[in-house]
Amino acid sequence: MEMQTKTPVLGNYIYPDLPDASKWADCVHCGMCLETCPTYNVTQQEQNSPRGRVHLMKSIAEGKTTLNEQMAKPIQACIDCRACTTACPADVQVGALIEEVRGQLRQAMPLKGWKKMVNNLILHQLFPHQNRLNRLGGFLKFYQKSGLQTVTRKTGLIKIMPDHLVDLESVMPEIKKPVRKRYKDMKVIPAKGEMKNEVAFMTGCVMDVMFTEANQATINVLTRNGNNVTIPEKQVCCGALHFHTGEREKGKELAKQNIIAFEEAGTIVINSAGCGCMLKEYEEIFHDDPEWADRAKAFSRKVQDISKYLVDTGYVAPKSKVNVKLTYHDACHLAHGQGIRKEPRELIQSIPGVELIEMENSDRCCGSGGVYNVLQPDLAGAVLKQKMEFVPDDVELVVMGNPGCMLQMSMGVKKYGNGQRVIHIMELMDQAYQKEEVE
Repeated sequence: MEMQTKTPVLGNYIYPDLPDASKWADCVHCGMCLETCPTYNVTQQEQNSPRGRVHLMKSIAEGKTTLNEQMAKPIQACIDCRACTTACPADVQVGALIEEVRGQLRQAMPLKGWKKMVNNLILHQLFPHQNRLNRLGGFLKFYQKSGLQTVTRKTGLIKIMPDHLVDLESVMPEIKKPVRKRYKDMKVIPAKGEMKNEVAFMTGCVMDVMFTEANQATINVLTRNGNNVTIPEKQVCCGALHFHTGEREKGKELAKQNIIAFEEAGTIVINSAGCGCMLKEYEEIFHDDPEWADRAKAFSRKVQDISKYLVDTGYVAPKSKVNVKLTYHDACHLAHGQGIRKEPRELIQSIPGVELIEMENSDRCCGSGGVYNVLQPDLAGAVLKQKMEFVPDDVELVVMGNPGCMLQMSMGVKKYGNGQRVIHIMELMDQAYQKEEVE
């Protein structure tokens, strides 16, 4: 008779894929994290602070409480911005713990009814399939170009949607042909001039559908700086949204597909802070998987954010003046998740004529958090309002390197701003190079 292996448990964490207890072991509840936590700043509630959440998670491991709705609320209310880890003197990995415990919650309390239907539609039937996302992009392009968008807005039909979705629709960028379609017949996009390096470009799923021009700008900047660019055909969604919402098995499935798709690549370049952070965490996610640990480590260590890659490998500073006053927003998963702060600023300040006005609390979360602003619109809106208080009134541009932040900050500018435009850092660099070519 074959013996069955018993699933390991940790207190009242009884489901597969247990949280890593070593991640909370060093938390002494000192409170250094409180000031940096966006949800604590809004609610002033201990359970909505990093140390409060760590206490709850640890209590379940000790059998003092269970995976229940009351416990789930503060865990789900976390934006997973990682600012607490930056502030923590013991480097407690609260963000990783949040994702691991959400995985336990999803197994303990499976979604039902319409929530399950919507979750499956978005995270299982849409995001993992680039062709379906492209078809959605095609519909959105038709919606914008056909006049349907104008009609729905003028007639008030748009108001049948929840207010936060109406706000998102109001700042939706113009949909254009994705770069993966533009270059589908090209194995290599050649460098301009002398070729120095070859990189594989991770286009992202939503990034390529909704922020195509940022992707095109990234390719332009890479080739302008002597890089041959390849776009591996079999790449898929990075899985960040799945890990953020507790869909860990699906997230791991997508991660494996990406590891395979980029196995032969050298450097992997990404222009989305959230996706880049996720890709670098594949190593941690598979650290105890004997089949995938080494492959995930090799993959993660090849991933580089575009700004750091350019600074590390050398870039040509634009020569033409771009007379503009701007500020820079540190995306959470770039500053806190990857520790990248100075490189984007170096690129910005390399452009003649640019005046960078530093934003106070530039690394304070804007409330985007992947799909957090959709799932937790009230808290996300309150966090955004606080963030906008730090945006200088006299700047023309707010520059950043993450698509979720771009949408969220665009809503902030529309509601509380002073006519600023939100732009990806690669679009700024590309515009500077293009002006140089014209002159």
